[in-house]
Amino acid sequence: MFPEIDQEPRSPGALFDTHAHFECAPEESAAAVERARAAGVTRIMAVGGSEALNRGTEGFRWRAVGWDRDQAGKDLPELDYDGVSAVGEIGLDYHYAPGARAAQMELMGRQLELARGLGLPVVIHTRDADDDTLGLLRDVPSKGIIHCFTGNPRFCRELLDLGFYVSISGIVTFRAADNVRESALVVPDDRILVETDSPFLAPVPMRGNANEPAFLVHTARFLADLRGTPAGDFAELTTRNALAVLGPGRT
Repeated sequence: MFPEIDQEPRSPGALFDTHAHFECAPEESAAAVERARAAGVTRIMAVGGSEALNRGTEGFRWRAVGWDRDQAGKDLPELDYDGVSAVGEIGLDYHYAPGARAAQMELMGRQLELARGLGLPVVIHTRDADDDTLGLLRDVPSKGIIHCFTGNPRFCRELLDLGFYVSISGIVTFRAADNVRESALVVPDDRILVETDSPFLAPVPMRGNANEPAFLVHTARFLADLRGTPAGDFAELTTRNALAVLGPGRT
C-alpha cells in the first residue's frame, strides 16, 4: 500500500490546498503563491491559530482565523471574523501537552460555540485526543474539516458520521503511515480534501525541505494512485469538496 512517487510531479490539474500557514513576509507569501499556481495549485486557504499565523492569513481569498491548542490558558485578544471562510485552526493535541487537557478542551469548546453562532465551518486539529474530540463535536454540533488526519479508520468513520470532511496531508506518503493510508481509503469521494499544512510535513520526495503549497501535487498524485482515481478527477472532486465546505471565498 505504498505507491511509488515520481521525483517530478505530473500536474494532476487545478488543486485546492485547504490548509497552509504563512508566518513570513508578504513578498515571501506572494512568491509561494506564484510557485503554487505554476504547479497547478490554484486555490489556497491560509490558516491561523496564533497571533502571527492569524496575521499571515490577511489578503487571502480563503482564510481561517482562530486559536490553536498551544494558546490554551493564555489571555487572547478578540479576533475579527468578518469575511473569513472558517474558524481555525482549533482543536486538541495531547501528544506533547497531555497536562493541558482541561484548558485545551475549554478553548476548543468556546470556539466551536463561536463558529456555530457565526454560521462558519471549523478547521480542527486532533492528535491523541480521539474521545475528547468526538465528545466536544457531539456536544456542540459543528461542520467543517478535520485537517491533517493522522488517526485510524475507526476514528475516521466516526468523524465522517458527524458530517465532517477529512483532509489528508503529505504524511500519507511517509513509509510508517499505514494508518493514514488505510483511513484515506475509508473517506468517500464527496468528503475527502487534500492539504500541505505548510511549512510543515513536506511529502515524499520533498522531505527535508520546508513545505509549501506547490508541493501539494505530490500528495495529490499519491492519493489519486492510492484510491485508483484518475489524477484530474481527483483534483476536481477535492476542489469541489473544498468549495462545498468553505464557500466561494470573499469577492
